[in-house]
Amino acid sequence: MGRTWHVLGVGSLGSLWACRLARAGVPVQLVLRDAQRLQAYQAAGGLELSEPGRCERYPIAAQTVADTGQIHRLLLACKAYDAVDAIKGVIPRLAPGAQVVLLQNGMGSQQAVAALLGHCRCLFASSTEGAFRTADFKVVFAGQGFTWLGAADPSASPDNSGLLADLAGAGIPHQWTPDILARLWRKLALNCAINPLTVLYDCRNGGLVEHGCEVATLCAELAQVLESCGQADAARGLHEEVERVIQATAANYSSMHQDVSQGRRTEIDYLLGYVCDAAARQGCDVPQLRRLRARLVAFLQRKG
Repeated sequence: MGRTWHVLGVGSLGSLWACRLARAGVPVQLVLRDAQRLQAYQAAGGLELSEPGRCERYPIAAQTVADTGQIHRLLLACKAYDAVDAIKGVIPRLAPGAQVVLLQNGMGSQQAVAALLGHCRCLFASSTEGAFRTADFKVVFAGQGFTWLGAADPSASPDNSGLLADLAGAGIPHQWTPDILARLWRKLALNCAINPLTVLYDCRNGGLVEHGCEVATLCAELAQVLESCGQADAARGLHEEVERVIQATAANYSSMHQDVSQGRRTEIDYLLGYVCDAAARQGCDVPQLRRLRARLVAFLQRKG
């Protein structure tokens, strides 16, 4: 039996990973925030995963954050704005050298969590997989994607403890990269070019073909920010990739649109907020990105 994966954050991607790992026979333990949440999970009978032509429930073992068992391998899959508080709840349980996979949108939360975990090995993850929740403990696999993993230190060696083998066995397409930060910056830029506009125009990703000039302008400014932050590779061909993503995911609603439509807090501070702050630090003028951030903030405030 391999090392147990503890999964903290049973949103869309956390649930998706937990179900696929459990289906492959990998030991999985969900970590829920309190007894009330645990009771609701037990009443649901497990996590339900819907895929094309298949819907199954997985009665994965679960516990609360307050449990005392040691954690050697943790998938932190909560929202970026919850990441620091969530990890603080389990720090006493993390064994020396524990592996912590950080699966958050945007940038900033990963570094903040890693700063708290000097005794652990933090792995950053960037995923293009599509999933969404239809209800508590029910997730739909919306689109096959890919996940890159790596350490903040580009000289760090690939994991050899079985973690990557677990992902392969679970059918989670992935690759180790020595330059995970470039992947995170690229994903950040893609999200900033697409997600806020889908919220403001209340459309699926494909609806942005009607706003091509605005998308192109944002991509030019995003590329400028990436280059000023030493991420020239992440900036290369950005506009073309954004257009490809819009076409490939035309029928999908962005994660930010889903959050807004369901009355959930967005990750704007770790997306547009992070980019605009980085631009300011570099003395990079990005008027369209700043205007977009202000429009989105005003819109979200009106929404409450």
